[in-house]
Amino acid sequence: MSSALAIGVSGLNAAQSGLVTTSHNIANAATPGYSRQHVVQSNTIPRQTGAGFFGTGVRVESVVRSYSTYLDAQLRLSEGRAAELSTYGKEIGDLANLLADPQAGLSPSLQNFFGALQDLATYPDSAAARQSTLSGAQALVTRFDSLGRQIDEIRAGVNSQIQSSVTTINALARQVAEISSRITAVESGAQQPANDLRDQREQLVRDLSKEIGTTAVEGQDGTYSVFIGNGQPIVMGSTAYALDTNGVSDDPRNVALAYTGVGGVKVPLSENLLSGGRIGGLLGIRREALDPAQNALGRVAIGLASSFNAQHALGQDLNGQLGGSFFKVPGAQVWAGSANDPVAAAQLTVSLANVADLSTSDYRLDYDGANYTLTRLSDNTSWSAATLAGLPPVASPQGFTLTQTATLPATGMQAGDTFLIQPTRAGATQIAVAIASTQAIAAAAPVRTIAAGSNVGTGKISAGTVTSTAGLPLAASPAGDITLTFVAATNQFAVTGGPGGTLAFNPVLDAGGKSFAFPTVGGLSFSLSGVPHDGDTFVITSNSNGRGDNRNALALGSLQSQTMLAGGTVSYQGAYAQMVSDVGNRAREVDVANQAQGVVVEQARAARESVAGVNLDEEAANLLRYQQAYQAAGKVIEITGRLFDSLLSMGR
Repeated sequence: MSSALAIGVSGLNAAQSGLVTTSHNIANAATPGYSRQHVVQSNTIPRQTGAGFFGTGVRVESVVRSYSTYLDAQLRLSEGRAAELSTYGKEIGDLANLLADPQAGLSPSLQNFFGALQDLATYPDSAAARQSTLSGAQALVTRFDSLGRQIDEIRAGVNSQIQSSVTTINALARQVAEISSRITAVESGAQQPANDLRDQREQLVRDLSKEIGTTAVEGQDGTYSVFIGNGQPIVMGSTAYALDTNGVSDDPRNVALAYTGVGGVKVPLSENLLSGGRIGGLLGIRREALDPAQNALGRVAIGLASSFNAQHALGQDLNGQLGGSFFKVPGAQVWAGSANDPVAAAQLTVSLANVADLSTSDYRLDYDGANYTLTRLSDNTSWSAATLAGLPPVASPQGFTLTQTATLPATGMQAGDTFLIQPTRAGATQIAVAIASTQAIAAAAPVRTIAAGSNVGTGKISAGTVTSTAGLPLAASPAGDITLTFVAATNQFAVTGGPGGTLAFNPVLDAGGKSFAFPTVGGLSFSLSGVPHDGDTFVITSNSNGRGDNRNALALGSLQSQTMLAGGTVSYQGAYAQMVSDVGNRAREVDVANQAQGVVVEQARAARESVAGVNLDEEAANLLRYQQAYQAAGKVIEITGRLFDSLLSMGR
């Protein structure tokens, strides 16, 4: 009787354990990261008799989780990638909207400025047209500045989010380490798995993966090690290692990450090795979109300012003076490496040269004590030379030149010194209008040509153009005006003033026009046509009283359609449109990838839930099953008790 009673009691305990576990599952059906639990039962050792082995009941071995390490890792990886794409997508969407805005973008201001130049070319002496041109220029540089500063604000927001994410990462890492410590303590004492603590820890690791890409490895003792980057442990068992934002960055405007290792040693983390999670998205948007976009915008500003100034200098203003700088041309930025020799304190000067050769990349200069190496960071193309004068090489011009300066008592660049070079990064925020008066706008050309009134032939001379300021203005040159006198006997124009000499011109062969140039006088070019008569003269002189001359205004306006950037392949607006297109295409790619990743996450979550998720219908069926088992075990105890009472009564 005692055996039957013990069996009934064991069945009652087993059913009760099942009911408790099922109730726990139902209560935590909506708990994030919870894994369905179930009771593991086994039969107790049977009792041997002469009639055979009789069972002695059931024993509850343990309560375990329905859990798959593989499926959990897949979900963790897919959620981390989704967080990365979501963060990237939001930031690049904001950037794309900023650059492509039909009102706030650069294109309307560019169009308005060159539209004002067209009006100036039509009415070169109009005060209103000149003021409109100056106002259009000011509006253009204001738009450049606004766009540059808004990109800076996006960058500042990204830096702030990185700092916030690092705080979250450190808090999660500490919690993972703390729970790991509790798991070790509980499981070593109870010799049973701490299911709920393990679920909490794995949920924390998943949350951690949403902040930064992680790899988790479980030890034989149940402890967790969580790694980031290229293997830096952020959690090792019950110990957490912190990240901070005081890492070494070539660009001081960017927050850089560092890893606090054993003994508190700070180890800089290369952002190229960090991917996944919000951190991966934030570093990616900064590196792959913000930097190139700001560089591209700056290149447009620098290209516009430089080429416009070059043409403006070839003109003549209302005061009869050669045109000065219309825009302030932005300069390149250089950042010395934080590990550079502090005694030598070598400095690097980057001078912009041919803007057509400028790229949208940053560069890094390294010195090993014998050679200098310049690396274009966009594609890691490198050039080396024994002197700075050899960089960039003539065969691969990059639009700038390098020279070294040093502060006393410096002796020059030291081995190991590095510099980050940003030729165009600050272009949009540094461009400015350099003139304050409408009188200073050089709409006219500095020279004009005159056919003598006494000429009897049909010869004609063009207005003439200049390509340099050498020897200009003509009135200030020792030679003064240049006079061309036709000598029929020799078919030549005798040149007095300027370079002197003669110009061959055959009225029969060259009547349709022949071009000539005086490179030493403003790069002066002109053409002669028709049939001049012996003694006919033409004069090239300074353009005094040229208020109605629009030749330089026309040349300035034509810059809008000329291919001035990217090796002479795109115009200002073309370069800006290309930048907007690149950002927009990347934004669309990320959006598509983000949507696809959402499907991957749902599939990974569904796969995990199929193993670890709580099915309420199944749990309801288990409740009925355990209820019936509980009732049946109780019935066994009840019947056993009655039989025991009957036996006792028989002995009286």
